[in-house]
Amino acid sequence: MRMPSVRDYIPATPTGRTFAVTSLINAIGTGLYLTGATIFFIRSVGLSAAQVGLGMAVSGIVGFVATVPIGALADRLGAQRTLVGLYLWRAGWFAALAYVHGIVGFVIVSSCLAAAEAATQPMSQAVAQATTEAADRTRTMAIVRTVRNIGFSAGALIAAPLLAANSRVAYQAMILGTAAAFVLSAVLLARMRLAGQATAQRKVGPLTAIKGFRDWRYLLLSGLNGVLSLHMTLLSVGLPLWALQATGASAGFVPVLILTNTVLSIVLQVPVSKVAERSGGAALALRLGGLALAASALVMALAGTLSSAIAGGAVLLAGCVLLTFGEMWQSVGGWDLSDDFAPEDRKGIYLSVFSLGGTGQRIVGPAVITGGVIAAGTTGWIVLAAVFCLAAFLVTPVVRALEGATARPADNSFILVNAEGQA
Repeated sequence: MRMPSVRDYIPATPTGRTFAVTSLINAIGTGLYLTGATIFFIRSVGLSAAQVGLGMAVSGIVGFVATVPIGALADRLGAQRTLVGLYLWRAGWFAALAYVHGIVGFVIVSSCLAAAEAATQPMSQAVAQATTEAADRTRTMAIVRTVRNIGFSAGALIAAPLLAANSRVAYQAMILGTAAAFVLSAVLLARMRLAGQATAQRKVGPLTAIKGFRDWRYLLLSGLNGVLSLHMTLLSVGLPLWALQATGASAGFVPVLILTNTVLSIVLQVPVSKVAERSGGAALALRLGGLALAASALVMALAGTLSSAIAGGAVLLAGCVLLTFGEMWQSVGGWDLSDDFAPEDRKGIYLSVFSLGGTGQRIVGPAVITGGVIAAGTTGWIVLAAVFCLAAFLVTPVVRALEGATARPADNSFILVNAEGQA
């Protein structure tokens, strides 16, 4: 794998470079928020840990339900205009969140935020792909992901002194800073001039568009991607808990694992994405992602059997590296496949449906990892590895089924009826 040059990290078009800047800005805001969110909820909003969990569960369900309708709306309004609206919506509700107190207000505001957050990812993908030529879209998405990782890290650094101040004013400044980042991103995004891919495509109502979705093959692909997206919960929940409970590693070792993941993702996402540029490369990337995640799970199981904290820590670090490669391959495979099989005039709803796999794992993933995998110990990790292997194996037949459907224009999986009742 050739190490990239500086040019490899710069989008090919001015529009692409502008979008990368907007992604950096809102990622800084998101990192600022995520770093101190739990502390803010408890110390400023006045919630208990159980109330925080309840609010996040409710908001996760709202986000899941809202994603596809917003995607259908984007096919009518255009992805760019929809994304601008989502940024402004999130900015407004983040500003409201800074002054919320109590569980009722928290659930309402967090649910409104979640509705837009879940839909932001597929809309961002649609806009990013419209900033460049098809041949450069994989690299552009890899750059955007790299930029976002940098932004998350920068936001965390900015949050550190605000958290250290330990005052309500500092916590509110953190949340209002997030709101400001989304306003600035919306302004920059609204000024961009995109090709037709991110403009309005199909003049039908969202409800009609949702009712007309019949592509079960694409739903299967979304489900497989959702299973492989468990790496997000593994990194944020599973890896830290397993390190502390089963390996004897110190709490100070956990940030080393997270930092390893972040640095590798920033440095290697662009070169790793090149695997998808060859014929059949996107499916290969998704399969590689599943196999790397399976290997990571087996290494985690091994770490739990070692009596030495040093040996356990070293094995955990190796597992984290495998997890990171699985994450990078899954991401690039998911981007390309979701785009390849989404009709140009229905990008919004198709990409939104595809994102449901990732949204669903964020809802059920923590319970699966903590109550299933970690509770079962070594056996749980082995079962998880088998699940990842099965998902990787199923990628090939599902992609072939999608390719077969695409090759048969008469097999129309999405039929809409116009105002006169004619198909």
